[in-house]
Amino acid sequence: MTIKVGDRLPDAQFRVMTEDGVQVKTTDDIFKGKKVALFAVPGAYTGTCHKMHLPSIFLNAYAMKDKGVDTIAIVSVNDAFVMSAWKRDTDQRNEAIFLGDGNADFTKAIGMEMDGSGFGLGTRSLRYSMVVEDGVVKTLNLEPNPGKVEVSGGDTLLGQL
Repeated sequence: MTIKVGDRLPDAQFRVMTEDGVQVKTTDDIFKGKKVALFAVPGAYTGTCHKMHLPSIFLNAYAMKDKGVDTIAIVSVNDAFVMSAWKRDTDQRNEAIFLGDGNADFTKAIGMEMDGSGFGLGTRSLRYSMVVEDGVVKTLNLEPNPGKVEVSGGDTLLGQL
């Protein structure tokens, strides 16, 4: 079942790289008591994700935070090491937390997985963005074509805040 507006995010774990190495962060660690702009991408460093989706987020990061967003989070079905390198290469102002969902546990729990095996990618996430307040989905923008960023970018989400 795909998550929808009004639903509470399920309990899940993410892997995040810290100065002390890979750490487990729970859904509560990321979302409890916070307003979070969550962006999901099919894969780190992939063309659309790297060249279109992430720039749309970082171009609007200050404005999102000015409108009450506590945390900008980016999730992908990649391991914490890849997500850490991608953060290093794209998040020059340290504006977001990059969440590794390496086994797609979170992605599957919210019904947002896709089969990318035809492209050699295995199970991946659909492209979407959402505003989550204290663990509850307030807005959800599911991209109809995961190869494009038309409704899931930072500019669209900013306009919804």
